[in-house]
Amino acid sequence: IEEEEDPDRCEEQDTHESSSTQCMDASVKIEQNITEEVASYICTECGKSFRFPSTFKRHQRIHTGEKPYHCLECGKSFRETDTLSKHQRIHTGEKPFHCSECGKRFNQQSHLQRHQSIHKGEKPYNCSECGKSFRYSDTLQNHQRIHTGEKPFQCSDCGMSFIESGVLRKHQRTHTGEKPYNCSECGKSFVQQSHLRRHERIHTGEKPYFCTECGQSFRESGTLSKHMRIHTGERPFDCLECGQKFRDSGTLLKHQRIHTGEKPYFCSDCGQSFRDSGTLLKHQRIHTGEKPFPCSDCGQRFRDSSTLYKHQHSRVHTGEKTYNCSECGKNFNQQIHLQRHQRIHTGEKPFFHVVCVWFRHV
Repeated sequence: IEEEEDPDRCEEQDTHESSSTQCMDASVKIEQNITEEVASYICTECGKSFRFPSTFKRHQRIHTGEKPYHCLECGKSFRETDTLSKHQRIHTGEKPFHCSECGKRFNQQSHLQRHQSIHKGEKPYNCSECGKSFRYSDTLQNHQRIHTGEKPFQCSDCGMSFIESGVLRKHQRTHTGEKPYNCSECGKSFVQQSHLRRHERIHTGEKPYFCTECGQSFRESGTLSKHMRIHTGERPFDCLECGQKFRDSGTLLKHQRIHTGEKPYFCSDCGQSFRDSGTLLKHQRIHTGEKPFPCSDCGQRFRDSSTLYKHQHSRVHTGEKTYNCSECGKNFNQQIHLQRHQRIHTGEKPFFHVVCVWFRHV
């Protein structure tokens, strides 16, 4: 029986015709051939070398911008199939990786690994500027840019720069209109997963943030922070124009529009503009006729909560009439009703018809 030749065996060893040095030289040649094979796929763009053609091909897509793998749900494209698979879990809600400590689930293994360090309590990465510690090296790197001012991630649409690539991706959705996170209850879509989680609490009724002063609970940590300032009296947001102080940045922004005259919210029905979205919403109910705030005592409905509050705390339901007409002695339960009545005595007619006035001047 003919013995099968071992392809890895050195021929010099079989014949014993050469020295061990020659055999070592042959090994070096084999090693050189392997090295040449490793470096046989070289990128002409950046000089990086690859051992396998498949890895080389994937790398080239970085330079060409090619993204041949498409998501059928949202149309987003990817360079690699495994990145597409990870992305598709956003739509399916699949979270195959779970933490053995707390049971929390994740759609990527890397996210699980990062999460597991929370249970270990390790924060081995320290900032040399401020001493703050971090669990991950990339989180430290992102943090250090606060000190250096570096913002290496730039939006190609508007030129805005960001400290982190993740923040840039979220920002880019404002240009693309992409909202990949969908509420399973009502179908509403969101740009960020954190926005979806906050929204879902509307359906579940969950309010996980509690005020230690009064026990009131909130859906969002930011709302709790604003609320806490009621107890502390803190007003950290100052108006540079008049010095007035505010509890939150949103209220300051609305106030500043008094000085600038800015009214960025427009009514699509009549074109009237408003300083804030809440006032626009109230105004639009004039056109729609919507009155979503009912009085629990008499059933009368109102366009906004403040008018309902005035109604409920007026003397309408008590029957008390403390506003007296000095001319005829008639009593009224609201001051505005007295003012209207007094026009009978004064003859005042403050409201005029536009068309009538126009004809008067023709």
